[in-house]
Amino acid sequence: MYLIAGLGNPGRQYEGTRHNMGFDTIDCLVEKHQIPQAGVKFHAMYGRGVIGGQKAILMKPLSFMNLSGGPVQEMAGYFKIDPETELVVVYDDIDLEPGQIRVRKQGSPGGHNGMKDIVRRLGTEKFLRVRVGVGSKPRDWDLADYVLSRFTERDRALVDEGIAHAADAVEMILSQGADAAMNEYNRKKPKD
Repeated sequence: MYLIAGLGNPGRQYEGTRHNMGFDTIDCLVEKHQIPQAGVKFHAMYGRGVIGGQKAILMKPLSFMNLSGGPVQEMAGYFKIDPETELVVVYDDIDLEPGQIRVRKQGSPGGHNGMKDIVRRLGTEKFLRVRVGVGSKPRDWDLADYVLSRFTERDRALVDEGIAHAADAVEMILSQGADAAMNEYNRKKPKD
């Protein structure tokens, strides 16, 4: 069984912001695979179903981004998920252009506070992640303001495509393995 954790911030005011790419990808997976909502457990909304032929739990932590680690750790523990082989975390990345995604088997959390908290709570950087590009912060912007802002119309179209690719990448991870997903999705997109 896999645990797919999409990171974001709960509440209407955060819908459609750069920091909610994980939530948006979970929503895409729920819709595509008709995953029924199971309720709220460990301060996270979750549902259970089958993706890529594998049993999967999809979760959206409700603890706000910087405290994502507690719900992920508790959900993984409760369902006996091995983080190093059965956890996939989906989140936003300012180092990727809007619409680009990257699949990684492990790595540092960089400057992403949600990932820092997950690494701290799990005690490992060895877990799968799908990063969804939101574009780099303009020089005169505060990082917190930037990730909580919304996209331009052009970037929104690219990001929606990236979210769909991220959902497809999660499905490929579950059905064919991380290497197949990395080979398929870690290519650079040509610039317009």
